[in-house]
Amino acid sequence: MTTPNSSTPNAYWILDGQGHGALQAWMPGQDVPQENGLAWFHLNYADATARDWLLRSELLSIPVAESLLDEETRPRVLHHGEGLLLTLRGVNLNPGAEPEDMVSIRIWIEEGRIISTRKRRLKSVKAVQTLLEAGQGPRSSGEFLAMLLRLMTDNIGEVIEALEDKMAEVEEKIVEHRGATARENLADLRRQAIALRRYLAPQREALSRLTTEQVPWMSPDDHFRIRETTDELIRHIENLDAVRERAALAHEEFVNHATEQLNRRMFMLSVVTVIFLPLGFLTGLFGINVGGIPGAASPWGFAAFCLGVALAAAGIVLIFKRSRWL
Repeated sequence: MTTPNSSTPNAYWILDGQGHGALQAWMPGQDVPQENGLAWFHLNYADATARDWLLRSELLSIPVAESLLDEETRPRVLHHGEGLLLTLRGVNLNPGAEPEDMVSIRIWIEEGRIISTRKRRLKSVKAVQTLLEAGQGPRSSGEFLAMLLRLMTDNIGEVIEALEDKMAEVEEKIVEHRGATARENLADLRRQAIALRRYLAPQREALSRLTTEQVPWMSPDDHFRIRETTDELIRHIENLDAVRERAALAHEEFVNHATEQLNRRMFMLSVVTVIFLPLGFLTGLFGINVGGIPGAASPWGFAAFCLGVALAAAGIVLIFKRSRWL
């Protein structure tokens, strides 16, 4: 039998109720060992063996098993009998992944038993397992749920704080007129903020509903911790909304600055055109190859013409300055 470790796709933990948990040598399809304590099955629903075991297991009803395998990932909380069925999302902190590419986890939790399924690894689940190995993990089903929600929300908060820091850097670049870099960073920030907001809003609703659920295995302390986590998630979403608003204002500022630069350059081109248009007319007029051009027979004719052109240009510039166009 394969030696169990916390990185295996399918895991079976026994929690002793004192904060410590032990990973058991068990795989889906095998008989579940009879152990005293809180049992936690953490399975990869993309694994055919795990899917088959869930659908055939007597530990779950068919509707609950099908929900744990459902591809629908919208956060939700359903009260069924004395248990709760939850679908939650956490930020994707796996190497090389984008945080806004959320990772979903489905959980059936009741007194004495927890069954969770996922497809990709979730950092908060790994954190719970690490706490169990250190003897500082959850001691009951309610405490497990409260701890997992807090860890998921903390990770969400770290990602949003990073977005706020990046937003401050983008605003500084816009002030310093580093347009090309700021435009790319701003577009990326707006994309991340929109994606996170889209996924986190339903989770806020799910956690708000969870605070009102009454099940016998959740203590008042568990309810209190979940309410605190819900408030924290709401604050994170408000900070995310602030990032989105700052990004929109920064985009407007960038557009206004670019428009101002374009108008200034177009104005200068217009001024140059206005100055040289009459000068071009004069040079064209005096450059025709016919007789009768004033000063053609005088050795000072060309110098006088150049002086007249310079005075005309100076006069036009003076008119612009008096009109405050320059």
